[in-house]
Amino acid sequence: MDFNKPLNLSEIANIVNGKVIGNPNASVTGLNELHVVRYGDITFVDHPKYYKKVLESKATYIIINKDVEAPEGKSLILHDAPMDAFNKLIAHSRPMVPSTRMISESAQIGKGTIIQPGVFVGNNVKIGSNCIIHANVSIYDNTIIGDNVILHSNTVIGGDAYYFQKRESGYVKFLSAGRVIINNNVEIGSSCSIDKGVTGDTIIGEGTKMDNQCQVGHDTVIGKHCLIGAFAAIAGVTVIEDEVLIWARVAINKDIVIGKKAVILATSAVDKSIEGGKVYMGSPVMEVRQYWKYFASLRKVPELIKKMNL
Repeated sequence: MDFNKPLNLSEIANIVNGKVIGNPNASVTGLNELHVVRYGDITFVDHPKYYKKVLESKATYIIINKDVEAPEGKSLILHDAPMDAFNKLIAHSRPMVPSTRMISESAQIGKGTIIQPGVFVGNNVKIGSNCIIHANVSIYDNTIIGDNVILHSNTVIGGDAYYFQKRESGYVKFLSAGRVIINNNVEIGSSCSIDKGVTGDTIIGEGTKMDNQCQVGHDTVIGKHCLIGAFAAIAGVTVIEDEVLIWARVAINKDIVIGKKAVILATSAVDKSIEGGKVYMGSPVMEVRQYWKYFASLRKVPELIKKMNL
């Protein structure tokens, strides 16, 4: 996420009540999680397991809970609770602005687009030309929708990421500052939920078609011309490449890649990255031929047990 205008590191330290280690006058251009962080961004780390990875990342500025020397070319903010500080910075940079009407005055809606009754369109939303937004769809702030997009009734675009940190006092919510970007010629069925990115974007590629009651988690990127069947559940930070077919009730784990032109048959569960151009089924998934060999072997188990007098 980019800031509306760059902030000095000392300004950020004042916002989060932290201590600068390094150059207090350095210019910070945005904030991001580690997996999407860029030069000029600030990120955070609060666990020893990730200190080295974050300190060696592309991040120029890091909120950290350990008093260490700043690596060359980087500056730090020392804070007892880096995630809380990061949340405070998100709330400062992209605050929740309550809506006062069903379609925000700041929304941009293209020529020929049809908005049916009961649709909510939030602040700074951009909708392209010749779209159809059916009744009772909710489009949260900062969403971007291309041309010729169809959204069916009761779908929610841009809900918060399902992202919490467990503490002794309970769960702490990680605030969401990202967006949903839906490209041209996409159709999304009724009662689907597409969550926005935490600091980056959740993206639906051009020409992709989604059936009813599907879930897409935060920061997931879905490629062009994919077909996704009803009740599919896709976790966050997953990449689904172009022309993938996902049939009904498929569950896909987080942080994995589904290769181009892969086909995943109904009711399967994907727990790790899979290659493109192949057909998969099962829970966890296997290539179809491997699955049927496995299943055929499994059916022989009772007979083997009987022969062995077990």
